[in-house]
Amino acid sequence: MRSIERWSTRDSLRTATNRTPDYRQTQQIREERTLSGDELLTDADLFTGDPLRPDLDRVCPPTVVATLTRSQREERVERLIEQAHQIINTAWDLAEGRMRAAWCVLYSGGNDSTVLTHLVRDRVDCAVHANTTIGIEETRQFVRNTCAAWGLDLIERTAPTTYRDLVLERGFPGPAMHFKMYQRLKERALDQVRSDLILDSRRQRVLFIAGRRRSESKRRATIPLYEKDGSAIWASPLAMWTKLDMNTYRLMAGDVPINPVSEKLHMSGECLCGSFAKPGELEEIRFWYPETAEAIDQLQAEVVAAGHGEPFCRWGHGQGAPPARATGRLCTSCDDAQFDLFNQAAEDGLSA
Repeated sequence: MRSIERWSTRDSLRTATNRTPDYRQTQQIREERTLSGDELLTDADLFTGDPLRPDLDRVCPPTVVATLTRSQREERVERLIEQAHQIINTAWDLAEGRMRAAWCVLYSGGNDSTVLTHLVRDRVDCAVHANTTIGIEETRQFVRNTCAAWGLDLIERTAPTTYRDLVLERGFPGPAMHFKMYQRLKERALDQVRSDLILDSRRQRVLFIAGRRRSESKRRATIPLYEKDGSAIWASPLAMWTKLDMNTYRLMAGDVPINPVSEKLHMSGECLCGSFAKPGELEEIRFWYPETAEAIDQLQAEVVAAGHGEPFCRWGHGQGAPPARATGRLCTSCDDAQFDLFNQAAEDGLSA
């Protein structure tokens, strides 16, 4: 395994107390203003922790992180890096002495998973990418190129049932069918990886490291730091990070690439199942990636020919309420924000 090269965190940890009183003084002023009725309570007002000493109980509100100076944000990220490695180590304790089949980082090609892969690239045995058969090829190539540049082995797997097979049978999915798409396109691909890596399920364990963050949405707020699933162990070392922390890491590292697809579409594009597609999303894809849009157009024609009517003959129709259950472990952003908006609309008495 490659040697681990990290920023030195211990020296900075010893100097953290030098700036802590400044933050606490600011917090005290905020609390006094709140008690006097000068402003409404916000997440920042209710936060009683120290952003320079992130814990594992509650994510520091992004608005609090944004008040830190650049040097303070970098100090915070150094601590988060140490925390992330501690989460991975604790997760592996769940193996209870079983042999290490492999440690795998799950790499979609999105910005968060690229940061995660950069962070753990010297600790894992390989990266894993699920080819959903309905993603933008440029993202898949970005994953391949990045892993090659970092000298990281890549396992790319495609689920037994393709997206085309699924929509010809059932029509295009809406929010209610998202979890089924996740199971068929991502979970089963990962099951293949597990089967390939584990030769003896009683004696071996595989560790899957995912990039889920609790601050991404209300649905993600309670994701576990680690959990066991049969012969697999899951770890979420970025659970306590905010988006600003991710960006600060990039600035500190200096060599974390950005997927061009993410820059243009503001999503990784590795899965375009359409369950939570936004209005106008297909036309935005068409503008930047016409070949992908044309492939979806062709699928729509085939779905119509297969006998599916409205709305299921249209990609991204958006019909149907999402299930209450949590989304899949590998879907970190495609549905959560839209799910929260759906719930807000329901609370406001609006139709979905």
